[in-house]
Amino acid sequence: MQKLAAAQLMSLEQYARERPELRAGMIGHRRARQLHIGAHCSWSFEDRRTVQYQVQEMLRIERIFEPDAIAAELETYNPLIPDGSNLKATLMIEYSEPPERARRLGELRGFERRCWMRVAGFDPVYAVADEDLARENDTKTSAVHFLRFEFSASMISAARAGAALAAGTDHPEYHHCVDPLPEGLRGELLADFA
Repeated sequence: MQKLAAAQLMSLEQYARERPELRAGMIGHRRARQLHIGAHCSWSFEDRRTVQYQVQEMLRIERIFEPDAIAAELETYNPLIPDGSNLKATLMIEYSEPPERARRLGELRGFERRCWMRVAGFDPVYAVADEDLARENDTKTSAVHFLRFEFSASMISAARAGAALAAGTDHPEYHHCVDPLPEGLRGELLADFA
């Protein structure tokens, strides 16, 4: 999938005019690309469209219009766009009550490295997590992580030919699996292998 370039971004003025319509479309697009792994974990699969929306939002919020600052935003967010052999997702660990969240984030250290995806007939592919910076310390993991799942050419071919996709986590403190992935999400993710 092609990375986003500055020339493909809207000006702040144009984005302000088109934002309500773009926002409405993005809500549905993100919903179609979201996966819940148990009651307290969700993955939002990123693509070029989600990244462009995020960059436009950052430019709007921060009132960024200088070329160097725009380039810095693109450098930050472009790595979230799948490269054709992988899927990329933002992982969120979600507990609504602060005391429970604090306790669970302590128990879930290493969680991001125990997330996997599987094409039927192949071994699971474990996530490469947080390539930009560490999001875990000696006492807890973060509630947000960035995941990359790398697939072999034979896995991608099998998925395109109809093999089911599954996903889950096998952390000792949080073990859940979705097998198979919903067909709508599967279709979204297959498009990321282009």
